[in-house]
Amino acid sequence: MKAIIAGGGIGGLAAALSIAHHGHQVVVLERRDTFSELGAGIQLGPNAFHALDHLGVGAAARRHAVHIDELRFMDGTTGQRVASMPLTGAYRTRFGNPYAVVHRGDLYQALLDGCVAERNITLTTKCSVSGYEQDAEGVTAVTDTGRRVTGDVLIGADGIRSAVRARLVGDGAPRVSGHTIYRSVIPMDQVPPELRWNTVTLWAGPKWHFVHYPIGGGKFLNLAVTRDDGASEVVVGRPAERAHVLSEFPALSETARQLLELGADWKEWVLCDRDPVERWTDGRVALLGDAAHPMLQYAAQGACMALEDAVLIGQLLAEAEGDVPQLLEKYNAERYERTAKVQQVARAMGEQLYHPAGEAAAARNSMLSAFTIDELYDEVEWLHGARVGGSGGHR
Repeated sequence: MKAIIAGGGIGGLAAALSIAHHGHQVVVLERRDTFSELGAGIQLGPNAFHALDHLGVGAAARRHAVHIDELRFMDGTTGQRVASMPLTGAYRTRFGNPYAVVHRGDLYQALLDGCVAERNITLTTKCSVSGYEQDAEGVTAVTDTGRRVTGDVLIGADGIRSAVRARLVGDGAPRVSGHTIYRSVIPMDQVPPELRWNTVTLWAGPKWHFVHYPIGGGKFLNLAVTRDDGASEVVVGRPAERAHVLSEFPALSETARQLLELGADWKEWVLCDRDPVERWTDGRVALLGDAAHPMLQYAAQGACMALEDAVLIGQLLAEAEGDVPQLLEKYNAERYERTAKVQQVARAMGEQLYHPAGEAAAARNSMLSAFTIDELYDEVEWLHGARVGGSGGHR
């Protein structure tokens, strides 16, 4: 079998590895000039490491990851610690892997190195897929320059503004969330020693929240601060003035403010997602990752879901003599319910957990602080404890 993958991001490379490991030929078509990844920090739950191990790059991904000791939820205006979930000992025993944070580039490099070492994978740049054609015998990816690449299956892993999705689903532009996120990465040696926490810490405030954690093997601190400002236009990685970022969050408590003021070279994005859709397949064509189920960052599971998708689609396509459209429909059916739930949970977390004010914030704090550690583990079991493989899309 020959598989064509539109998009050479995290999901596309993971799918390439998964399919190639089962003996098939894979061609990855990337629109950019190089295979590279933009962005800063990314959180990986145990479910992501299960998938990375399936793909044979778990050890490489762990090499630059920081294994986090605790998820910490703070009231961003009072500075009160509301709740914390330890991620060592009992957590790792229960879920079988660590919770870690990593620079997106480090995770991407692990996947890229795996693809380069795999003789069944061909990586092609400057090749932007704009559509596809298919018949009973195969599928052809058509690029914006008119190039045609034919194979047995096409995987659209070309992101939230997927051209493959535009043809397959036709649901228009992504939904603009109205939330603006500002990101900065600074050297850890610029952080006061008493604030170099090995945690993912979230400070929640009225219509805003602030997250920070170490990346790059602990050499850098990743800062991400989000405001529900009603933004209506798409912004992707635009430079933002430090003074502007600081002015947007005047109510931050003392420690959070101290950390925010360390940020430099800020960039901003306006967050987008899409509503869940049940159909990701069209004959020999299927969507994967953000092309299928783009989600807000608030559940920290976007990349994790793409990795899970990749493992399952490779396992299903291992049935080389199987009916490709039927196998893709099975993939769709086994992944839809889970990913749709994560999309919806991510939206709800922004509205109900991260951004309430006044009495609603007090009620949230009371609710979260009442959980025991075991109850917190129970709450995330469905998400962090999932293992791709077997007869279903997750355990």
